Amino acid sequence: MAKNYKRILAPVDGAEDTMPVMSRAITMAKQNDSHLDILNVIEVNQFNRSYGDAITADAVYQLTDKTKKILETLKQQATDAGVSDVSIHMRFGNPKKVIAKEFPSDHHDDLIIIGATGLSAVERLMVGSVTSYVTRAAKQDVLVVK
Repeated sequence: MAKNYKRILAPVDGAEDTMPVMSRAITMAKQNDSHLDILNVIEVNQFNRSYGDAITADAVYQLTDKTKKILETLKQQATDAGVSDVSIHMRFGNPKKVIAKEFPSDHHDDLIIIGATGLSAVERLMVGSVTSYVTRAAKQDVLVVK
């Protein structure tokens, strides 16, 4: 018998696999009459690598403001498609840990729908894949969209 998911997490990062993830998350949320959490995790270390000590409050504000606008657009897309219960979230931290453990625990999500990695084999070896980590570490079911 198929499991009925009550809360679905769709982590997005604006990469090319965002739209397929959203499409699948919308379909699953409608089929299950589920709450849909759309999440973007801003990796704090990315600031240190990109900006060093020169990171300003204005740069952080611009990034978070842009991210919020993207998330609001994705929420509207889900609402327009017929998902009645949608929330958007932005978190700072390590995407692997936030997506696999922290956020689903805080929000009681029972399904994570995540995109397959766009990294090359060398990049996966060097930095590791968020998707690979989530599929191994999450307690919830994980659906990988290719």
